[in-house]
Amino acid sequence: MAPTRRHMLRMGAVGSAALLAGALTGASARYPAPRRLGDPFSLGVASGDPTHDGVVLWTRLAPDPLAPGGTGAMARAPVTVDYEVANDEHFRRVAARGSVLATREFAHSVHPEVNGLAPDRWYFYRFRAGDAISPVGRTRTAPAPGAPIERLRFAVASCQSWSSGYFTAYDHIAAEDLDMVVHLGDYIYEKTFIRGRRDMELAAHLRDEAVDLTGYRLRYAQGKLEDPLRAAHAAFPWITTMDDHEVDNNWAAERPGTGFDIHRLPQLYRRRRAAAFQAMYEHQPLRLAQMPSGPSVRLHRRFSFGDLAELTMLDTRGYRDPQACGDGAMVEDCADRSAADRTILGAAQREWLVEGFTRSPARWQLIGNQVAMGQADYDPGPGRTVGTDAWDGYVADRDAVLGAAADRDVDNLVVFTGDRHQHCALDLRADYERAESPVVGAEFIGSSITTGRDGADMDHTGRTLLAANPDLRFFNAQRGYLRVELDHGMLRNDFRVVPYVSRPGAPVRTRASFVVRDGIAGTVQAWRPDEPVDAPDETDVNAQPGPRPGR
Repeated sequence: MAPTRRHMLRMGAVGSAALLAGALTGASARYPAPRRLGDPFSLGVASGDPTHDGVVLWTRLAPDPLAPGGTGAMARAPVTVDYEVANDEHFRRVAARGSVLATREFAHSVHPEVNGLAPDRWYFYRFRAGDAISPVGRTRTAPAPGAPIERLRFAVASCQSWSSGYFTAYDHIAAEDLDMVVHLGDYIYEKTFIRGRRDMELAAHLRDEAVDLTGYRLRYAQGKLEDPLRAAHAAFPWITTMDDHEVDNNWAAERPGTGFDIHRLPQLYRRRRAAAFQAMYEHQPLRLAQMPSGPSVRLHRRFSFGDLAELTMLDTRGYRDPQACGDGAMVEDCADRSAADRTILGAAQREWLVEGFTRSPARWQLIGNQVAMGQADYDPGPGRTVGTDAWDGYVADRDAVLGAAADRDVDNLVVFTGDRHQHCALDLRADYERAESPVVGAEFIGSSITTGRDGADMDHTGRTLLAANPDLRFFNAQRGYLRVELDHGMLRNDFRVVPYVSRPGAPVRTRASFVVRDGIAGTVQAWRPDEPVDAPDETDVNAQPGPRPGR
């Protein structure tokens, strides 16, 4: 019996062998792959959202992923996809196996959620569709909640405009000794903002701004065809969220960004958002809980890593009020940004965040955040100029979150941020209107993978920010990513940089390292960032923080 559309949607979305066994089609029902399928695994494989006993796996059948129409040149028929998870890369000791149905409704993507694995362990996985076998991926389960663990290592990435340069940084991420990758958004860009040499390679149907499901699917396929990105996905589990360019530049919940006039086309914008969310789900290792419902999706969630750390991923787009005093541009006088009812998180997510990190028994409270949380004044004089797309435009929410951290004695609060296309290390204060306000945490902002082109070690913006913001400890405007290692005594953040992205093959080096020590809020510079050499292998744990008012 052929499956109904309702059952194909359900099975394609959930992607678990258990659901397939209980579906009306029966456990034995199989749907063969086309005889001339070519290479259906052109976009690679991925895993993500690790728990102590499982992960979600991902692949998408797309023999011609950039074909017009966004279908990947797959036929309409569903295809049964088998998967295996093993303890060894040769698959001699299989730990789990199952089958999942890939359907046209979800671009023949699958998301099997594999459970029953051992905690804190590496596994290998692969898929099969017909006679085609996918590349082998590697993944890792999280430690059991509360279990003692010695360390955690991960990379933080964001902002990868295909047209801005080559994804070389992912080659280096794939070669790192990590447990996972955290991606903070702008995985794709809905259009080309800065045209370069790479745009000359594009076919006509890839040059237009993405506004529908076909357009967004093509943008994801374009990025995933990059070898370095596929390698990094195959090497580690990823934890992902979104920022604005997955939909529309500077969008804010029900209000579009720069692409549409909401007063004329509100329904078109909602359809656009729904298409963008579906394409994101189709191309990321996300669980059923993150499957969108039309123009809504839940991406804020938590991950536990033994007794060492808890990672809270935020959504600062889907629940926010529109930007104050414009569309997120720089403003000098904007009283509205401090209005008590303005929110970047929404009341429910804000309460969930505060209650969660104040109740957690983990040593480190880590937050994955899209836009800069700490104050960024762009006026080195007595005035104040800030951008309202970041937390500077939502002062009440920032005061509520950081004030709660201070009031509830939350130790070891560290925020990781994307969006800015700059490397920054800064201290976070409970209230930026009071000079004596205490430092309650640290924020590390990671630069972009490509956005902004080659960049520079220092630029005018960096000099201005350093002069105007005493809590800003470091600035760099090259491309790169963050490499983070933490144990029970210290968290170390390495700012990894590549000198260029305008051509492939760039080397990588550590531009500077900063640490946060257990029980001491704020950043500590571990070595001089102006040294023209790579960071030392061992951090100077005796480094002392500089003077900070209000400590």
